[in-house]
Amino acid sequence: MQLDLNLLTALDALLEEGSVAGAAARLHVTSPAMSRSLGRIRKATGDQILVRTGRTMVPTTRALAMRAEVHALVQQAHQLLSAQQELDLAALDRVFTVRWHDALTAACGTALIAAVHHQAPGVRLRLSAEPGTDDAELRRGEVDLESSSGTPALPDIRHRLVGTDRLVVAVRPGHPLTEGPLSLERYAAAEHLTISRRGRLRDPIDDALTAHGLERRVAAAGPTAAFALQLALDTDLVVTLPDTVTRTARDQLGLVALPPPLPLPDVPLYLLWHQRYDNDRAHTWLRDLATETVRALFTPPDAPDHDRDFLIEPAPNPLGP
Repeated sequence: MQLDLNLLTALDALLEEGSVAGAAARLHVTSPAMSRSLGRIRKATGDQILVRTGRTMVPTTRALAMRAEVHALVQQAHQLLSAQQELDLAALDRVFTVRWHDALTAACGTALIAAVHHQAPGVRLRLSAEPGTDDAELRRGEVDLESSSGTPALPDIRHRLVGTDRLVVAVRPGHPLTEGPLSLERYAAAEHLTISRRGRLRDPIDDALTAHGLERRVAAAGPTAAFALQLALDTDLVVTLPDTVTRTARDQLGLVALPPPLPLPDVPLYLLWHQRYDNDRAHTWLRDLATETVRALFTPPDAPDHDRDFLIEPAPNPLGP
């Protein structure tokens, strides 16, 4: 039996994209050519691979079962046939897209850009705003590296813990909560502001207060930490947010940080990327450099250095999306 190994690449693209048009765009071929490849794959496997449901196509049970193995085979073939060369940062010419939470970008974006430019002057870095979607852009290769406070649900998205932040209460100078000890009752009675790109007026802080028999009034929801901090400066609204990544912005605005009057879970910070970049040397360099830059926020200068190349098992997300 003679097999065209190019069909493996086409099959990998079809299973990753879930459509003929998407796979064609990914492999830079026409849709009719990809349709012909799908026909040959169906003939070779004896399976439909993708079937139409309404306006979309979904993989068959067999396609789902072979997806990971097909991807691994394609990756191994690329590694086997590619020349293994040392990464030459001075000659590296590439564009990376990094999508970070706005507070993390404000805290580390300048340092990351400076470090990238110093080590690889030919690399261009795009720091994009964080949208309301989750992992689709990572899977399509439109985003190279992403920040998150939770671990991904998809098995093909890798993640690395780079820091753990505590929560603080931020208020304007002269706010009534700065006068005397901050009790749980005074904290709950204040008007609050949440940070949610989806505009949610409730978060796990409300659950923590409910456990103490208290409720707070959330007067507004802001899409970014920068907006929330500015609103806290201009009003009596109270915002509870991660300490380390917002410290510089708080200090620039002159906001007062108070410790929460109730125990709240720490906030983990992860970097996310797609598994297709696991063995990409340039991407490995970027994510290691980003890891070093972010961890510098959380690690005192005299702390011992730890191994940075590890994957963290899934953990609960205390603050949600």
